[in-house]
Amino acid sequence: MSIINIDFNKTVGDIKIMHAVNNGPVIAGKDQTRGNQDDYRAARIPYARTHDAAFYAGYGGEHTVDVHAIFPDFDADECDPASYDFACTDAYLSGMIKYGTMPFYRLGSKIEHGVKKYGTVAPRDFNKWARICEHIIRHYNEGWADGFFYGIEYWEIWNEPDLDPDDSTNKRCWSGTEEEFARMYVIAAKHLKSCFPTLKIGGPASAGDEAWMERFLKRIAGEHPPIDFFSWHWYWTQPYDMSIKGTRIRKLLDKYGYTESESILNEWNYVRGWTDDFVYSVEQIIGIKGAAFTAACMMAAQKNPAIDMLMYYDARPTGFNGLFDFYTMRPLKGYYPFFIFSKLYALGKETLSMSDDGEVYAVSARDGDRGGIMVVYYSEDDNKGAKRITLSTQGLDISDAKIYLTDANNTMTERVPCVENGKITMRLERNSIVYIEI
Repeated sequence: MSIINIDFNKTVGDIKIMHAVNNGPVIAGKDQTRGNQDDYRAARIPYARTHDAAFYAGYGGEHTVDVHAIFPDFDADECDPASYDFACTDAYLSGMIKYGTMPFYRLGSKIEHGVKKYGTVAPRDFNKWARICEHIIRHYNEGWADGFFYGIEYWEIWNEPDLDPDDSTNKRCWSGTEEEFARMYVIAAKHLKSCFPTLKIGGPASAGDEAWMERFLKRIAGEHPPIDFFSWHWYWTQPYDMSIKGTRIRKLLDKYGYTESESILNEWNYVRGWTDDFVYSVEQIIGIKGAAFTAACMMAAQKNPAIDMLMYYDARPTGFNGLFDFYTMRPLKGYYPFFIFSKLYALGKETLSMSDDGEVYAVSARDGDRGGIMVVYYSEDDNKGAKRITLSTQGLDISDAKIYLTDANNTMTERVPCVENGKITMRLERNSIVYIEI
């Protein structure tokens, strides 16, 4: 028997943004009737990072988001609007905003796996690259070059410069050295912050190498450029391992004086392994195990003050998209953790919740006489059986609570709760997600 205790009388903090993603909706057009824009909007996703958007033709493909796509001739005049090609990115971002999600803009390039690199090559002139980024921001936030006034807050410098070591023969995200990246970051971050003091300038979207992170922070220590947010990535199978890593990264930022920097995990998903176990991993991502893992990670991070935001990778049509079917764009099981968590986020305040079982996660929230509880049973062990769970509550009357179950055989299916003396008893199969609405 697993025991969960909920006390709606005790507020422990705000519900954080644990339900952001990478990339926006697929919008049905006149020549293609399939799309996911309505379901995407219904999930009320607060932010979408723009990384790897250029891989998907439906967003505009190679002409979208990446700095070298928007400014294709590095020798051109960065102050001349004619040097920029904003068309596809304009359409992509406007669609995202139309359906309720704010862009989290990655400045740099998508990952490049090909034999020749284009956007991941280190810019010849770091100062000019910074000025190009400045004009991209001005286009989307200040109307420059027939632009917009979107008020995009987060601007991220580069992606995974630590993915491959300096001596690698196939550098997929950053062609330069560690030292060169640190120098570029200092130049770009200082320039952008001087131009836009109220915006959040950060990075470096680390692939997760903590030794590299410390070397990076040590290299820039003398200059102390702005890091309004520190972004990092993590792929694995155990939600609590993600939380532990987040705590280590928070301590590292504090050590180098970045005590006020947000710590944002803005790429994560279920991956048991990148070689022999990769096919298995992708199979789980698009099924109920991936959905339960996603929900459990959201809940573990919600309870860890060291992690400020999560951004799932990926809502773009890809093998890493557990939200929407690649072919039909219809919601998969992994859509529902986002749909449910948005309900907790709307309630606003997290209340005290405790579970005595390391495989059973619980988060509760309250707004006045309304409340919500999210419960997940996730296990990496595919041989685990069902669990019986007793949930005890205080502070709100649960006699009329509604329970919605998502598991291998159900999708937000309403269940009649077994309520007695303020307790709800449930039998959950492995990899189950429950939302209790009060």
